[in-house]
Amino acid sequence: MKIASGRLLLSLDVFALSAIMNSMTPKPEKEEKLNFTPLAERMRPRSLEHFFGQDHLIGQGKILTQLIEADRLVSLIFWGPPGSGKTTLGHILALQYQFPCVFFSAVLSSIKEVKEVMVEADSHKKLYGQPTIIFIDEIHRFNKAQQGAFLPYVEKGDIILFGSTTENPSFEVIAPLLSRMRVLVLNPLSENTLIRIIKEALKDKKRGLGNRNVKLEGLALQMLIDYANGDARRALNSLEIAVEVAKKNSITKADVKEALQKRILLYDKKGEEHFNLISALHKSLRNSDGDAALYWFARMISAGEDPLYIARRLVRFATEDIGLADPQALALALDAKDSYDFLGSPEGELALAQAVIYMASAPKSNRVYVAFNQAKKDVESSPFEPVPLHLRNPSTKLMKDVGYGKDYSYAHNYEESTTAMETFPERLKGRKYYNPGHLGLEKEIKKRIEWWESVKAKQKKKNNTDKDT
Repeated sequence: MKIASGRLLLSLDVFALSAIMNSMTPKPEKEEKLNFTPLAERMRPRSLEHFFGQDHLIGQGKILTQLIEADRLVSLIFWGPPGSGKTTLGHILALQYQFPCVFFSAVLSSIKEVKEVMVEADSHKKLYGQPTIIFIDEIHRFNKAQQGAFLPYVEKGDIILFGSTTENPSFEVIAPLLSRMRVLVLNPLSENTLIRIIKEALKDKKRGLGNRNVKLEGLALQMLIDYANGDARRALNSLEIAVEVAKKNSITKADVKEALQKRILLYDKKGEEHFNLISALHKSLRNSDGDAALYWFARMISAGEDPLYIARRLVRFATEDIGLADPQALALALDAKDSYDFLGSPEGELALAQAVIYMASAPKSNRVYVAFNQAKKDVESSPFEPVPLHLRNPSTKLMKDVGYGKDYSYAHNYEESTTAMETFPERLKGRKYYNPGHLGLEKEIKKRIEWWESVKAKQKKKNNTDKDT
């Protein structure tokens, strides 16, 4: 990886730093430094050949392999759970190209720093004709203004933007930026993949534990796999602690158990336990278990989590998992957020607890979420369809002369306040996205939709009869 002279390196992470140090430091000193680096970081793959898992993205004919073989780099978002390889894949791609690279942490970087780097990227493109690769770890933590600062430079080709996120980009990345990037979805690593990663670390003498000559008993291995829950970083860091606490070269189940106890003691608001707890809260709410949800909520509050972060997740839950089965859930979530804003801690936390219990007990439906994603899929997979002329507003005489608004039927001129007029583009006629569920208010919404459809069908039949006569 080449770094242009005088470039600003912001929030450079351990991997990028070690890559630079490897090119500058004699081998013995480099190996000595590796001893102070966590095992998970030392074992981070430097090429796709050594990357295990995510087979839907890597391999013959798969997107990442195609990008490298075609020598064509595009802006990408890596979306997946912790430890699935998001940051690693971004680094691997960046190292394939002789472009300057800047690595941001969205937790630490300011809008001022972002703008400074964008100016440098613009200058570099003008001088050398090369884009700058910008990698943003936890891109969802950048606010709209920070994300918007990248947009014109992505459009001009001054930068190629990589972002990693554990959150749904549809909710966390501004639409104009998201539309100019390709989203790659990463899955939790399978049990077989984690076994390969652990065994590779045990035998690797240069970066792993190969020089320690340790062996991992079967039950100990399974305990590591179960605890990792698809997270390679968690598996490797737990393995390293188990090796340190073990009294012999054979790592037992008891050794792993002691290692896990040491790891679980601390809660890091920006680390993996943060995501584990919010996941537990979300899934307890989804499963309508109010007591468990209240426990996870109290656990996060006690650990020092930002209550407004929890409030934001409750708002998201109200739309994603309850939806129109109980629209009041969204209003309650927003009221709880406003109450906390007004009262602060600890009084305001009770409003959030009230929202947690309400969300858990509310009827559940993801039908709005599913319908919206299906509509977006149609938008993304087909060219933008022109708006039918009869739906266009004839603001000028010219527009009216060319057909804008012709044959438009004004719903309120009809007894049932609807018409049989087609409102989809020609190629999408008849599409059905939203299918109401049978719980809560959606039962009533389903009846309403069926009634509207029956009225439209009668009108369409009458219109066809009138034409025939």
